[in-house]
Amino acid sequence: MNCLIIDDNKLARTAMKQLVSHVDQLHVAGECASAIDAYNILQKEKIDLLLLDIEMPGMDGLELTRNIGKNGPVIIFTTAKKDYALEAFELHVADYLIKPVSPARFIQAIERVKELKQAGNKVVQETDHEFIFIRDSGVLKRVKLDEVLYLEAMGDYVKLHTGQKFHAVHSTLKAIEERLPATKFMRVHRSYIVALDKIESIEDGAIVIAKNAIPVADAYRASLNSKLNLL
Repeated sequence: MNCLIIDDNKLARTAMKQLVSHVDQLHVAGECASAIDAYNILQKEKIDLLLLDIEMPGMDGLELTRNIGKNGPVIIFTTAKKDYALEAFELHVADYLIKPVSPARFIQAIERVKELKQAGNKVVQETDHEFIFIRDSGVLKRVKLDEVLYLEAMGDYVKLHTGQKFHAVHSTLKAIEERLPATKFMRVHRSYIVALDKIESIEDGAIVIAKNAIPVADAYRASLNSKLNLL
């Protein structure tokens, strides 16, 4: 794979080239000190992978990613800041590396890139509505929406229940509801949102999902019935 290293810090570019040199499948096609220079190179050359810093003068890494779109190269962000992780993954980058990057962590990211390219030469095959990133105990975790059974408000937190466990997210149920596809999820109570395709039955006014009884408030009952095509 041809990769392009983009970082306004020369020492950081050198460190990244050193990491690349340890991976046989990678070849450094060039290096840039600015996102503008990288953008111009991408108009002329075939690049498979961008090793892209975020904070740079002029156009930053996030802006470059938006400008090249989904049909551009696979992107791994390499940055000293954790602050942009959620926004980065919403742009469907392959990975997010915090400097200084260890060889083991770099190889892990490259393996992820290889998986994505084998899947169809796109950064992410899933649509915006097939997964969500959550911050759980200070760690960003990717959760497939197909694995979510229901969400439960618990004070200042929301519990995302999956088949095997739950994730505790410091958020409001309303804030998360706005990020979920309305065709797949529905609020049925002030404290609960359910995955419609995970509903097993409705008994005594409560939804049953994976043997858990979830209350349905009267205010949501008519909408639920219409979503279920109730006869």
